[in-house]
Formats: sequence, structure tokens, C-alpha cells
Amino acid sequence: MGDGPILKLVQPAGPGPAPAAARPLARGKRSGPRARRMLSVGGGKGGIGKSLISANLAIALARLGKRVVLVDADLGGANLHTTLGLELPRRTLSDFIDRKVDRLEDVISPTGIENLSLVSGALDSLDAASPRHAQKMRLLRHVQALDVDYAILDLGAGTHTNVLDFFLVSDHGLLVLVPEPTAVENAYRFVKAAFWRRMRNVAQVFGYEGLLREVMEGASFRSPVELVARVVERDPEAGANLANQLAAFRPRLVVNQVRSQQDAEMGHAVVAAWRKYFGLEMDYLGAIAYDDDMWRAVRHRRPLLIDRPEVPASRAFERIAERLILADTLGQAANPP
Repeated sequence: MGDGPILKLVQPAGPGPAPAAARPLARGKRSGPRARRMLSVGGGKGGIGKSLISANLAIALARLGKRVVLVDADLGGANLHTTLGLELPRRTLSDFIDRKVDRLEDVISPTGIENLSLVSGALDSLDAASPRHAQKMRLLRHVQALDVDYAILDLGAGTHTNVLDFFLVSDHGLLVLVPEPTAVENAYRFVKAAFWRRMRNVAQVFGYEGLLREVMEGASFRSPVELVARVVERDPEAGANLANQLAAFRPRLVVNQVRSQQDAEMGHAVVAAWRKYFGLEMDYLGAIAYDDDMWRAVRHRRPLLIDRPEVPASRAFERIAERLILADTLGQAANPP
């Protein structure tokens, strides 16, 4: 089965409705309850703490009174249940992907933490790590329909199209990096891959593929801003809509395992570089201090916010959760001062 475009759209700049192919995941009115915010946690490589951030951020939001469900979407490498100190539930995401159950709610498990539940990841299905397009669409529709305040997806590492699509369709795409040169390079590679996949999806959905090929043929562009400007010259309405859709791509950044003020300031440098070279915005949510207590908590199978709520790393998770809630409430960026 082909892998068609998967995209969360903003209102087109020009007249007329969004193309029918885009409507299943477009913004707008929905019947029945739904997850008020879908947040995906991704990054360019493994070992940077995505699962720890997903789990502790979910706990922080739950403690602030938000109903949260964690979805272990690291298909083929699921470990969120271990991070939360839980045994593997009897039913997992595999049962939903394999259609052994009809609803995603049927594989939701309690965590023992108030307001927080878990969809444990797929471990026993060879097809689960690379779901077909129809399976991916079904999963996303069911996640969006969950009656919770936040659905948090812990994604796998790398730039596989499934990882990028989950990241792109979320209300918040949270990018994690650690202050190491290779990790920063991988983070840039991830976010650039996500941007160009969004560009391809927008072009496919709105029928701009031919126009983009004409504009890009034999030309080189220093940034997407120049590319969009050239499209505007050819077709002002298409250029305005393309710029509108691409501006909606606004990742949110967290720097993990910070050991110094210089490490923490790396987040601002990454945001500035993204703005300079891509002409787009990125929000810096904050930094998580390196803490031996976090790794001791992992070995004890207890989340840091449960085991050591008073340490600086735990307080950082709480501040990030507060910034997300404030941004969602006010519809503003979530950059720390």
C-alpha cells in the first residue's frame, strides 16, 4: 500500500476548502471528544533520553491536573513501561495494529499515577515497526480521538518516514538533543528532514509538485525563504499558501543532560541558527540538568519525578510542563526567558 501524504494543515491562504485528501488530519471541528493536544517527542539519534523526557513530562502535566496518555510509538523498541516501573501490560499497541482490538482505548493501561495512563509499545509484531499507511492513519485518528488533555507520543530515533509523520502531525513536535557536537548535527538532520517532508507533503496535497520542480530546476537556494519567494513570483496565491503551511512547522526544543550554563545556552544558539538558515521559528522550552539521580531512578525502575521530585532536573520538567500549558492557553510561543 502506498504511503500517501499525512499532514496537519492550517487554513489555506487562498479561497476554497482544503483538498479532500488532506481533510482527515486537518485542523478544524471534530465530532465527539478528542485529545486537546498531541505532543511527539523525537530526536536525531538514540540514547539522548527521549523516553525519560516523555515519561517525566507526562507525569509533570498529570500533576498539574491534566489528563495524559503516554503512547509508546517507538515501534519495535518500546520501553516506556520499564521507564515507568511497570510490567509489560497484557495488551499492547501490537494488538491494536494487528486489529485484535478495535479501539485504542482497549490497550490503555493504568500507571498508578493519577491522571496518567499508558499505551505500551509494540514488541511482538514484525510489521509493527513499519506500519503501512492505512495502519498509521488509523493509529493517528484514534490517538486524536482520545478524550484526554495531552496525548504524548514517544517516537523512535532517526528520520524514518513514520517517525517524521508522527512528529509533523502533532500539535507540538518536541525535539530533544544533548550538548554534544554529533547530537547537535543529528538534531539538525532530523529537523531538516522533517521540514522537507512537510514541504513534499504540502506540495503533494495542494498540487504544487510541478510548480516546485520548475522553480528548483537548475537553481540553488540558500534557504527555504528564497525558494518560497521564487514560488511567489511564479504563482502568488500558491506561494502565499506554501509560506503559510511551512510557517506552521514550529518545533519545540529541549536540551537534555546539561552540565553548564554554556550547555543550556546551546538551545538559544540552535534556535538562532534555525531561524537564520531556514527562516522559520523554533521554540526553546528549556534545559534538563544532568543528574546522577535520574540514572539511579532508571535502574530502580522509578521515574525521577516520583523518586526525587526535589532535584533540579525534576523542577525543570515542571517548568517545561507549565510553559506548554501556558503556550496552549494563550496560543503563544513557549520560549523561556
